[in-house]
Amino acid sequence: MVTENIFNNIYNGKTVLVTGDTGFKGSWLAIWLLSLGAHVIGYALKPKTGKDNYVICDLGDKITHIDGDIRDYRPLLKVFSKYKPEIVFHLAAQSLVLDSYKDPLFTYSTNVMGTVNLLEAVRHTPSVKAAINVTSDKCYENHEWIYGYREIDPMGGKDPYSASKGAAEIIASSYLRSFFNQDHTANIASVRAGNVIGGGDWTDNRIFPDCMRALISGKSIIIRNPDAVRPWQHVLEPLCGYLTLGSLLYTAGKRYTGAWNFGPSSKNTISVKRLVGEVVNQWGSGKYVVENKTGDTQEANLLHLDISKAVNRLKWFPVLDLEHTIKFSIDEYRVDDLSSEEIFNQRTAHIKEYIELRKKLNGKQNA
Repeated sequence: MVTENIFNNIYNGKTVLVTGDTGFKGSWLAIWLLSLGAHVIGYALKPKTGKDNYVICDLGDKITHIDGDIRDYRPLLKVFSKYKPEIVFHLAAQSLVLDSYKDPLFTYSTNVMGTVNLLEAVRHTPSVKAAINVTSDKCYENHEWIYGYREIDPMGGKDPYSASKGAAEIIASSYLRSFFNQDHTANIASVRAGNVIGGGDWTDNRIFPDCMRALISGKSIIIRNPDAVRPWQHVLEPLCGYLTLGSLLYTAGKRYTGAWNFGPSSKNTISVKRLVGEVVNQWGSGKYVVENKTGDTQEANLLHLDISKAVNRLKWFPVLDLEHTIKFSIDEYRVDDLSSEEIFNQRTAHIKEYIELRKKLNGKQNA
């Protein structure tokens, strides 16, 4: 099924390389690109579980996937040389704060040197016209400000994960100014999103998968940090921003390079406790308990993004309210009785519904 193209048909027939395609966001991006007619090349480690989105959608039979570690430059460059991608999305990463405390070496080598390797491969591959480096809202030096962080605010990070993402942003900015500042070079950008939820994510120590595991098994949801405030968004929201930006990088060039935030509306920026309450309400049953934090690990209590740059310059805007965000996500987890093809079709149907909602909201804004 090919969905309606809202990106000026840029991706149709293009070879698009996605690192991290076996991961949560990467697999969803691959599904959307397939629906746009792209030839998708995936490069990533093997999926972690048999329930991951990549596996249950049988993406291995739908795209060209290569097992590889983003930390290894030579194999990565060979993939670039062989397939000659025109557009690149870099999502391969170690993506958890708690895991970064357990293994900072792996976190830094993946998120920092992995970014260097990716940008070096882009630099040495003339076919690449646009490349997007996906980092995180946690790349900012977080002072617990009540207002959203802007793309010009300082990078930083108390924990190894956040620091690695801040470093990846500094590296991307350096490459942009050193190697991708001439007209004949690739157009590169970095993107930062909030806390993304949606079906097929079974990562440990991530609140929405934790909710689904507990509710499915009839256990209580354990909350580590109930008062932490986060910008919650369905996975399709930032992916729409990435695809919009990618199409403009490809067609309009240097005007769209640099850093971009893609977050939800302020109504979706709520506490963990409220999110879990809404999840339990929509699920129809369940309860949660608060577990006292132990150890020396630190996570931010307040963090959200200023998205005015993307809204004004890209004409991108968040579509899904909190209720719809949670509904989409819960539906995407309730797929135990579906075949892989039916699950894949459900994902593409949600993409189509999302596009329709975006068109309606855009029509109201232009009325």
